[in-house]
Amino acid sequence: MINSSTSSRRLSVSKTLRLGVLCAVAVAAAACSTKEAPGPLEPTSTVGRVRLVNLINDANRAVVNASLAGLVFTVNLQYAQAAPANLPAPATAPYAPVYTGSQTFILKRTADTTATVATLPFSISDGQDLSVYAIGGAAASAITSFTTIDDNTLGTSVQARVRIVNMSPTAGALDFFVTPAGADLSTATPVASALAYRAASSYFIVAPGSYLVRGVPAGTAAADRAASVVVTSAASTLSGSTVRTVVAADAAAGGLPIRLLILGDRG
Repeated sequence: MINSSTSSRRLSVSKTLRLGVLCAVAVAAAACSTKEAPGPLEPTSTVGRVRLVNLINDANRAVVNASLAGLVFTVNLQYAQAAPANLPAPATAPYAPVYTGSQTFILKRTADTTATVATLPFSISDGQDLSVYAIGGAAASAITSFTTIDDNTLGTSVQARVRIVNMSPTAGALDFFVTPAGADLSTATPVASALAYRAASSYFIVAPGSYLVRGVPAGTAAADRAASVVVTSAASTLSGSTVRTVVAADAAAGGLPIRLLILGDRG
């Protein structure tokens, strides 16, 4: 299930893509919005929705502009940011519509837009939500991508749906726990076990409240978990009828410390 109907997306895709061009020209004005960017043409194909998450571990290539289907998708996308949510308000939707089929993000350095950082192909289906993670770059390595299919079905008013994606090559496989602050990890049940690098957990349900997300090396004995935590989030409030993705990632330059990002998928 996706946020809005396919027909609504078809009506909005041209507007949203044109929005990227307008924002690139006047990004400092922080005044772009879909209402200010009417599209003259109706789309002629089905659409899905996509977002781009920047996890490039190279300071020289980490800040990028991205284009999609020949149009600007985002500008000045920094490490640990997601687009189009990084655009100036009110153009901060978690995803942007795109025609179905084979597509390619083209990333260029914001500081030098003649320098192409990476081309990241993906394929998207009608009504599908995708996250494309730009990864790699440490020690001058190639920048590649990892793509997840996102299920943004809402839970009830007393359910938050959450998923964890491990994008930390340094951490390796981890067991993850989502608990109230101060909870004893020795008696906690992992929400994701042995989650490898470039892997996503299943979605799980938590009640609304404040939580910590913690990760320990996969298979750590229950009694040793508290002393073995390799990554922990700040206390985060999860509300009912929302969907969130928690992303484990390396530091900006690669390696330690591992960090956790919480992406707002819906609600």
